[in-house]
Amino acid sequence: MRKLLRATLAASVGIMALAGPLAQPAVSQSAAATTAAAATDTTARPPADAPYRNASLPTAVRVADLLSRMTLEEKVAQIITVWDDKEEIQAADNTFDPARASARYPDGIGQIARPSDIGGPTSPRVVRRRNIEDSVQYVIDAQRWAIENTRLGIPVLFHEESLHGLAARDATAFPQAIGLASTWDPDLVREVNDLIAAEVRARGVHMVLSPVVDVARDPRWGRIEETFGEDPFLVGELGVASVEGLQGVGTDPHIGEGQVLATLKHMTGHGQPESGTNVGPAPISERTLREMFFPPFHEVVRRTGISAVMASYNEIDGIPSHANGWLLNDVLRGEWGYQGAVVSDYYAIEDLQRVHHIAGSYREAAEISLAAGVDVDLPQGAGFQHLVQSVREGTVRMEAVDRAVARFLTMKFNAGLFENPWPDLAEAQRSNMAEGVALARRAAERSLILLKNDNATLPLALPEAGGERPTIAVIGPNADVARLGGYYGEPRVAVSPLEGIRALVGDRANIVHAQGVEIVQGDSDWWDDPVVLGDPAENRRRIAAAVEAARDADTIVLFIGDTEKTSREGWAANHLGDRTDLDLVGEQNELFSALKALGKPIVAVLVNGRPPSYPLIAAEADAILETWYAGEQQGSAIADALFGRVNPGGKLPVSVAREVGQLPIFYNYKPSARRGYLFAEVSPLYPFGFGLSYTTFAFGAPQLSATTIRGGEGVTVTVPVTNSGSMAGDEVVQVYLRDNISSVTRPVKELVGFQRVTLQPGETRQVAITIRPDAFALWNREMQRVVEPGEFTIMVGPNSADLTSVALTVAE
Repeated sequence: MRKLLRATLAASVGIMALAGPLAQPAVSQSAAATTAAAATDTTARPPADAPYRNASLPTAVRVADLLSRMTLEEKVAQIITVWDDKEEIQAADNTFDPARASARYPDGIGQIARPSDIGGPTSPRVVRRRNIEDSVQYVIDAQRWAIENTRLGIPVLFHEESLHGLAARDATAFPQAIGLASTWDPDLVREVNDLIAAEVRARGVHMVLSPVVDVARDPRWGRIEETFGEDPFLVGELGVASVEGLQGVGTDPHIGEGQVLATLKHMTGHGQPESGTNVGPAPISERTLREMFFPPFHEVVRRTGISAVMASYNEIDGIPSHANGWLLNDVLRGEWGYQGAVVSDYYAIEDLQRVHHIAGSYREAAEISLAAGVDVDLPQGAGFQHLVQSVREGTVRMEAVDRAVARFLTMKFNAGLFENPWPDLAEAQRSNMAEGVALARRAAERSLILLKNDNATLPLALPEAGGERPTIAVIGPNADVARLGGYYGEPRVAVSPLEGIRALVGDRANIVHAQGVEIVQGDSDWWDDPVVLGDPAENRRRIAAAVEAARDADTIVLFIGDTEKTSREGWAANHLGDRTDLDLVGEQNELFSALKALGKPIVAVLVNGRPPSYPLIAAEADAILETWYAGEQQGSAIADALFGRVNPGGKLPVSVAREVGQLPIFYNYKPSARRGYLFAEVSPLYPFGFGLSYTTFAFGAPQLSATTIRGGEGVTVTVPVTNSGSMAGDEVVQVYLRDNISSVTRPVKELVGFQRVTLQPGETRQVAITIRPDAFALWNREMQRVVEPGEFTIMVGPNSADLTSVALTVAE
């Protein structure tokens, strides 16, 4: 610990004290002259006044100077990563070992994955995580080695998973992404990611693999919980807010204190794989790509300083994304003008050989990916490490390697790594303290969705202290556990629903509890295998015990859904996570029916990461509260909602199917779809944008700022919204658009604006939402983006089904 404190102190006093070569003296000659001189000697250590060390010079000049000094081996070392081999550069006590690092990576290390964990993948897969102090020390030791013991002194870029909080020990755990999407609150999403960035940066990590802006259109896919839902506009707005929280508002790619480089993922088509299976082919046309899957990526590239884009695992029309030059070069860099780096998904370059079979070797896979526009190999470099040989033998041009290295070095300069790569121990130790806990609780509260509330079952009443005490049965496999979802961190404290209810109720009610069923046997951890459902016979004994526990209860609160193992990322044949069925697994429906037979009011609380396609529960529960994986404060937030301390105001970011045969079920379908089925409903179980409240809201007639506009103009729609109930609450005003007659088919409706508002009882507010000019554009038959004159229908309401419309003309 004394060693760590000394290093941190040295970093705070000034970088010259710890790593003199990175000090920034004045440049004594022009950058161009120095660069030319450097090109004559690629073996000596550069002078202290080398231009790339001068923070006052433009990033492009610094990159060019550094690149000119690098050997081929040093270049390739920058665009590979260390994770699988992390233990090869560590001592027996798992600390960073400079001698072993120099022996294994004499040309430096471009990037190290997840310094919060001790090693890369193990078998069976387990996560072994460092505490804050050890993680900070690891970063300090690795950076000192990189700066002092490698020829060029290039700092290491560290990255972490931070989808809904830093995936590390003692970090704040927020609601899973699908829960954050349910807030329909970009400001909150920005605030959450700003705090995530601060916790990550304090540990000396300058890059996160977040956010996910995949448009998710198949709920069988286990990764749907990682997304912001099915709508490109909603996903785009929340994606922009996420990047602004992580990197800062604006298009400047440089990051400041407390900020990190974001990674936009996964480009693209990842959210609608064939058969709903992860990594499966995405049979998506170019038109659908441009209409549905590209927009969130384009919005983030257009409106932020995003520095990294991750290619997706899947193939589109026979071309895997990591080999798709049209996708990464022509569209991303050409049409959109993106200038940052493209990083691979984990092992995806090698997958070109072992999964997609379009390469005969890892070397060939690396050559294909580099040519297609991939710049960095994550998480280990098993593909790109062959680029040295490829260049030597003439199958890859040096210019191609230089281009990738320049993009990656630009990220390092933009991150300020050459000026201050050090962690801040004191700040890191404040992670997941009062500020983070409060924000996690507020995010959880705003993510909750009330799906049903017959006979005003909710909120539950509590007598004053000393009054007659009701009995509340808290039942179910998800009652006494705080489920965090995939890519989870380990917060200092996680509050289960049962704990939250007991803390709120105190002695004003009798709380009885029973598990009811076991969803999976053994550990429910997201990483763990195999996945074995609970034993039916044992579960039926548990159901009988739960019925006896609830027999004398006044109300039953049943916590059901999924575990992190029953719906998750299926990254390998021995780690599956996708499903053919959308209903509750195991004996959970039997548990519900047995409790329902008692004749008590029953509240179903859903804890899950996939859309709740539970028809029995929807039909027979008295009330339903969707909570998703609501983060470390889920128990407190759920308890507050159940007892009326919080009025749920979240809305579904997905449509919910009645059964798997309805898929795909997204709301923005084409006019020829959804004609109907024999013997079944065509409508969803719950529509996109749906969510109730403990109060009621009335919408007036929408008014437009103009009834006729021209192409290239926007319009503002204003609607009076009144809280017509007796309790303060939130409503999400949603605006949709339909192009009535068009040269190519268009969806029956498309979300083009939304706003979450809080209204007091009796309050009326004129809610004004501006529709952007590009909302009226389409991709014509020549695949050009144009606005066609004609009639449009503007629709306003609380969800995608209950809408009031007004006509708009787009003139010639």
